[in-house]
Amino acid sequence: MTAKARQEQILEILKQQGYVTVKYLIEALQYSSATINRDLNALESRQLVIRSYGGVELVRSSYVPIPFRSHKMRAEKQHIGRAAAELVQDGDTIFIDGSTTAQCMAQHLLHRKELTVITNNMMLALDLASHGVKVVCLGGTVVEAPSMLCGIETVENAARYRVDKMFFATRAATATGLIASGDYYDPMLKTIAKNAGTIFYLVDHKKIDQPFSELYGDFGCVHYVISDHGFSAEVKAKFPHTTFISVQE
Repeated sequence: MTAKARQEQILEILKQQGYVTVKYLIEALQYSSATINRDLNALESRQLVIRSYGGVELVRSSYVPIPFRSHKMRAEKQHIGRAAAELVQDGDTIFIDGSTTAQCMAQHLLHRKELTVITNNMMLALDLASHGVKVVCLGGTVVEAPSMLCGIETVENAARYRVDKMFFATRAATATGLIASGDYYDPMLKTIAKNAGTIFYLVDHKKIDQPFSELYGDFGCVHYVISDHGFSAEVKAKFPHTTFISVQE
């Protein structure tokens, strides 16, 4: 196999996994550590990957740090978060991803009884736990400072749980019903989705028709879409098994 072909394989693995160790690549591709490290150095020189101690992840050119994302469209995200939280019942086991939209659910869940929250967001876990909510924080590697976890361990841990409800968001969606990739979180999200009773997708109107290159799925793979965007009757008819919840201020 040529170096170019190996490097393309490495990039494909990273698209699927988000973050992997060098040891994982050596075992998966069956090449020596010297060969894999040369390939990683070449990819890093092209600014396609970021290497850390013992591991590697894709460069996200459009990455916006979490503290800044938390302030974007804050009012809209709060309305969406409140509407999502109203669908949580006492005794539920739910998954809340680390998106800044889904995080806005937290303050509206504190009165729920016997609630269990599973998340890959350490700060969300600490916040809810400090208010007496039972929380399971999926382990893994910090992929977005200061608190977002993902990676092989996260996916493996996610597979251990069944949730009544799953709440997640991604960077964009289209007005026609396509959902943008959740980037390196996709394997975790799809693992949770396999074991979720009901799946809720949260998206504010500013994310509609923003450019993206990779696809997570479409509205047909979720049960509810909660948004302040007014989706057309044609789109709703296209996804008859998906319920659209319109959020107003």
